[in-house]
Amino acid sequence: MEFGGSPSPDAGGPNKPAPQKPAQKSVGRNTLIVMAGTLGSRLSGIVRQQIINLFGNTLLEAFLVAVRIPNLLRELLAEGALVNSFIPVYKTLDAAERKALASAFSGVLIAVNLVLMALGILAAPLIVNILLSGTSNVDRALAVYMTQLVMPFLMLISLSSIAMGLLNADEHFRESSFAPVAFNIASIIALLLLPDTATWLAFGWLIGGVAQLLVQLPALRRFGLLPTPALIRHPALGRVLRQMAPFTLTAGARQLLNVYVTRLLSDGTLFRQGTQGGYSNAEALFTMVNGLFVVSPALALLPRFSQHAAEKDWPAFRALTVQAVRTTTFLAAPMSALLVALAPYAVSLFNLRTNYDVPRFEQGTGILTGWALALVPWAIVTILLRTFYARERTREAVIISAIGFVLEVGLYRLLVPQLGLLGFGVSTTISGILMAGALALLYRRALGFPSRQIASHLARIVPMAALAGALAWLISRVMPAPGFILPGMLGLAVAGGVGLAAYLLLAVALKMPEVAGVLKRLKR
Repeated sequence: MEFGGSPSPDAGGPNKPAPQKPAQKSVGRNTLIVMAGTLGSRLSGIVRQQIINLFGNTLLEAFLVAVRIPNLLRELLAEGALVNSFIPVYKTLDAAERKALASAFSGVLIAVNLVLMALGILAAPLIVNILLSGTSNVDRALAVYMTQLVMPFLMLISLSSIAMGLLNADEHFRESSFAPVAFNIASIIALLLLPDTATWLAFGWLIGGVAQLLVQLPALRRFGLLPTPALIRHPALGRVLRQMAPFTLTAGARQLLNVYVTRLLSDGTLFRQGTQGGYSNAEALFTMVNGLFVVSPALALLPRFSQHAAEKDWPAFRALTVQAVRTTTFLAAPMSALLVALAPYAVSLFNLRTNYDVPRFEQGTGILTGWALALVPWAIVTILLRTFYARERTREAVIISAIGFVLEVGLYRLLVPQLGLLGFGVSTTISGILMAGALALLYRRALGFPSRQIASHLARIVPMAALAGALAWLISRVMPAPGFILPGMLGLAVAGGVGLAAYLLLAVALKMPEVAGVLKRLKR
């Protein structure tokens, strides 16, 4: 590991061939496309979650444990590892070599997924035993059965991620960004039309995975990117796998954290039945906000970060870092404050019936309130991690991430018994702050981190967001009580709308450049 005071000649990776410089596309346009796709995905995901909440706790919580298993593996071998390891290497190659690398990489990934899928089906009882507490509040036999049914989802999501990585690498974001919408729509249709049994609930999930893959294939064919998977060697394949291996270890540490959380929530001596469902609802809302305002800009900017690193244009790289951090935190800060203030109203969106499950609602509210605090620090972490991946310096990111996730598990053990469900979010917030600080320190040693610009920006937006959240909370005191979807929507629209308007007015008064950028795009 190198900690030089200035960028070293090989900071973008050893012995790289000269990259083929593509026509530059608008970063703002790419970001808006990804954000639009993410918005569609998250909103349709909310609808899917609303329908799933109509199921009783026994079926719902067994299903949530079952889908947790392929979801643990999808980040290890598909979405996160693929995008963050494949794109930086792919961007350094010419057109012919890119196509050859895509064929070799897709062949390897498919083979690995086939083996893991088979092992997952055979070892489902053992895996479920690891996920569930000895005093479980989840039906263990039902969870095993549904796990075996949903394991093929791993292959479907891996193929979809290959398609997404190829499209994103050439900055074709439209089809890949809207593919999750196809997943949600197909799942919603299946949930509405198929019987509400364990078997059909699992098959509905697989139908969504098929749809997510199929909608990307025409774009791959149109742009000449459709690979022919083959188990062949390619000189750059080793670089991708070396990049992927440490990222997989990082993702593995995060998934160990998720396993711990699942096991903790299933402990009947600590939590009531319905906690898994409440956690899933809070996770859906947090993922929607984080995906729209943090992950989408980061995903859209990764190819540009990779291009600057390949060209060793470090001033542009640093400038893009400042832009990315400022944009994501400007968007995340008010969302964080409003979710803290209005968490009960947000969780009410999932209750389509007046006789909703009260424990599930209360658990979801408690978890979401804490998680909302973590949005801003994790926005910074998300952007800074991409700057390391783009420079093919994953070792530093791996070490910081692994330490952060181990720390988070320790904080869970310490704070959850003391703070209850709020302890989950507080632990995530503390680990996010520490990880952001460590990543910024390593960035500064390599390239010179623009800490003053970012600190000055945060010193303005955090108080603005706090004022907006306080205003929204005060207004919510005179709104109808949350719980059912209609009061929830009313509270979010009125109290949330006033709070957000106050934040934007303060930003205009302070002449923040992010507001000017938004207004400029709206005038086009």
